[in-house]
Amino acid sequence: MSERLTVRTSVHPTYPVASMTSIDLAGLPTPPSSASDFPEDVDDKLFLNGDHSVPDSPSDGPSCRHRYERKMGETELSYFLPSRQTGVNDMYLHLGFKAPERVTRRERVCTVWAILRLRHPMLCARAEMRDYDDVRFTYLAPTSAREAYDDADANLEYRIQTKDELIDTYLNGPRTLSNDRLSYLILSEPSTSPGLMPTPPRTPSPTAAFFETDAASEENVAEQKRDYELLICAMHFLGDGMALHQFANDFFGLLGGPKSDDDLREILEEEWCTRWRVAPEECILPPALENNMPLPPLKFRRVAAHVDFKLSQQRLIGGQVFPRRKHPERLTIVPTVSIPEERTKAILKKCKANGVSISAALFAICNVAWARMGGGSKAAPTLMYSALNLRPYFTVRSAAPWNSYWHLAIGYFNVVLPSFLPGGIDAERTFWLRARQAKDQSTRAAKSPLVASRTLEMAKERGERARAWAKEDDEREQGTWVPAAAPTPSSSPKEPVFPARAATSSAALIGLSLLGNLDGIYKHAAFPDTELHTLTTGSRQRNGAMLLFGYTFKGRLWISLGYDANGFEEGVVERFWKEALDCVDDFLG
Repeated sequence: MSERLTVRTSVHPTYPVASMTSIDLAGLPTPPSSASDFPEDVDDKLFLNGDHSVPDSPSDGPSCRHRYERKMGETELSYFLPSRQTGVNDMYLHLGFKAPERVTRRERVCTVWAILRLRHPMLCARAEMRDYDDVRFTYLAPTSAREAYDDADANLEYRIQTKDELIDTYLNGPRTLSNDRLSYLILSEPSTSPGLMPTPPRTPSPTAAFFETDAASEENVAEQKRDYELLICAMHFLGDGMALHQFANDFFGLLGGPKSDDDLREILEEEWCTRWRVAPEECILPPALENNMPLPPLKFRRVAAHVDFKLSQQRLIGGQVFPRRKHPERLTIVPTVSIPEERTKAILKKCKANGVSISAALFAICNVAWARMGGGSKAAPTLMYSALNLRPYFTVRSAAPWNSYWHLAIGYFNVVLPSFLPGGIDAERTFWLRARQAKDQSTRAAKSPLVASRTLEMAKERGERARAWAKEDDEREQGTWVPAAAPTPSSSPKEPVFPARAATSSAALIGLSLLGNLDGIYKHAAFPDTELHTLTTGSRQRNGAMLLFGYTFKGRLWISLGYDANGFEEGVVERFWKEALDCVDDFLG
């Protein structure tokens, strides 16, 4: 049996104009450092040249600060606008790990955090809203390595919470991120960690006293592994799940790798010198998704793309939905199952023997679990949606002077399966047939030559919808909202372009975030001083939201279901989750 862990918890836009300006730093206060959090000698040894101050005169160094900006694309806007009030879609990645105390000292963690923030400027950018269709990323380049360190320190927090407490606070508590803080790092050592629990004194031994020195004893204590929980927080309009995981791998590669604290300080100095001693003229922010895969500016091509998109959307027929209820408060919980390594190997082997991946099997798990519950009309199909990694479809090489993976690169595809289980047929045979159907639909979506055009049309539609809802939300809050008047029928109605079809529902039952084999991203051997053992991911949700996650990590299959416990009829999601886990036991082994 598995170990079950529960956590409470378009027509593409023109390329955005990027600009760089200089801001005089004269008279601005030097950002305060968190000296109280470090040993007394940290300030003296942090930088090789001993210069801790932001230059404030021509003789001290550069006296101006470079500012870069660019407009958000349609996809970024579709994530930004709904996030403004309560942080809908704010992402998190939790990683539980063991490490010696020396690895997680604040100075070392902050130096690594600062290095990566220099490499990925979107993490330090801000969001500036001028209008509903004019929201900009702005980035102020650091004037020194010390300033980059101080900025990282201001966005780093140490706690003593458990994993469950960390995730619950992030998902259901006050918002952690804001337009001025697009990323944040939290490192927690729970009170149950061996490092925080008193160690009983050793029984005196003459032999031990003779052979062991005090220094050796102190070294053993220093190398004792402690339990830590890391929470990486980032806005969804900065990037996607793949960016989060690649970032985490790079973070641990520096933190738990062979580099000493002095080596890391040297890297931070070198990173700043390489990037900012001579500031680039071109925008250093990665371009928007739509600019990475543009279509030729041909009118016929644009019209054809629009027609194809509308026809493809008409083929999406669903109608199966979880019964919801209204509740003033959202409570997101994330029940999680971790399947042991040996059993995971057997499951992957069985999936391969049936010609599918575990991702396709999870579509079938959700489909059969819902059918077993008997929810909804059997005549309406089950529609599920998932994300598609668009990086392989990019046709434009980033014009930014250095490459960063922190940018959005996801589209969406749908899988439609029957909502009934045929009688008189072996249930396992039906399950694997559904899994192969899910695989075929996923493959067609990924290999379609129209991925780019459909992505751009979807981005345009999502952007328009987000702007309309954001404007309505603001007007409702201000008490100025007035329902739109019904359109006046035209005296000479236009002949419809698209074929007439009976009205059908395109409602989706559930979304699946299928991350695949994350051990292909995390190079565990590259950070021997940190032992990763647990991974949980997700985002702050809107009321009544639900998303299932599936991935392999540390050789184990992980399945989690993040949903609003107050947003659905009592007991219905719990029944679905039980049926899904029973399907895993029945069909995957």
